[in-house]
Amino acid sequence: MKKMFFAALLFTFAGICATQAQELPDKKATLQTLLNVNKYFMRKNPDPGCPTFVRNKMRPSHLWTRGVYYEGVMALYGIYPQEELFDYTYQWGEAHKWIIRNGSQSRDADDQCCGQTFIDMYRLTGDRRMIRSIDACLNMLINTPQVNDWWWIDAVQMAMPLFAKMGVEKGNDQRYFDKMWDMYEYTRNQHGENGMYNPKDGLWWRDHDFDPPYKEPNGEDCYWSRGNGWVYAALVRVLDEIPANEKHRADYIADFKAMSKALKACQRPDGYWNVSLHDGSNFGGKETSGTSLFVYGMAWGVRKGILDRDEYLPILLKAWNAMVKECVHKNGFLGYVQGTGKEPKDGQPVAYDSVPDFEDYGIGCFLLAGTEVYKLK
Repeated sequence: MKKMFFAALLFTFAGICATQAQELPDKKATLQTLLNVNKYFMRKNPDPGCPTFVRNKMRPSHLWTRGVYYEGVMALYGIYPQEELFDYTYQWGEAHKWIIRNGSQSRDADDQCCGQTFIDMYRLTGDRRMIRSIDACLNMLINTPQVNDWWWIDAVQMAMPLFAKMGVEKGNDQRYFDKMWDMYEYTRNQHGENGMYNPKDGLWWRDHDFDPPYKEPNGEDCYWSRGNGWVYAALVRVLDEIPANEKHRADYIADFKAMSKALKACQRPDGYWNVSLHDGSNFGGKETSGTSLFVYGMAWGVRKGILDRDEYLPILLKAWNAMVKECVHKNGFLGYVQGTGKEPKDGQPVAYDSVPDFEDYGIGCFLLAGTEVYKLK
């Protein structure tokens, strides 16, 4: 009887271990997917400083789309410190002399986005040339009274983490954290009629053109997937930097949790999120960039113990596995990426073979998501 009991116990234990082992994708396979997707972009763009001709205009390679891409590259470098990744990023910075787009007096978050990677590279090298431009820009921002620069929610991701990163570099200088909060709070609670955040739904309107009375075709509020993804990612990148006792940390965590709950409620059965979070009939279909940002945030939240693992791990893995299986081409091309814009109808149609106007930011979002999935234990 004892032998039978222990055999049954061993069988049960083995079954539990097997179930737990199957929770997460194989790390080697995840890393290989990330390297394949990134290699596709590097092969297509061998000169990282070269501008690109998009929509009848030459675009410099340190605009926001490329800044987001390099956020993903830095995350990938963090789990796989390959010299090729470092060199590709270094050459990009050198091509622009580590100066943010339109110079250090620019208040445009899209210009400032590249500074996130400049700071990350400074942390790896100690070369202060890499942060002089963004340091001057942020010094200008914290010493001027305006707080209304982030009038569209994409800007929160492009610029908000800069204040967290530089504040830490300055010895946890509270001035940077306070200015970051003031600008975030304005966008959240004041811009437009009552701010861009709707606490009732736990989601954000993209800008004042989309808050009520604007409605989607089904009568719901317009919550654009990638726009909400930008805010979600920004909260992750800020919380990953600021100290535990920063006075608004609890406020950021509360928003992160509220958004997570809202996103959980509107995930599609196939694992993706609609470009219009509350209206699947408005350009419904698979979409990778917003879905990647949600995976990024949820995986980070689970890893840090901020989100319940049992509740959110199945959600993020369903999304991640769907993207790996259905969006990644053999050559690394990433399908189902919505082109640039500000609402569900922009950049359409989105399909497996459709090439967005800019490929870089979609890849960056995917790399951010995958590196966080890779880190899960």
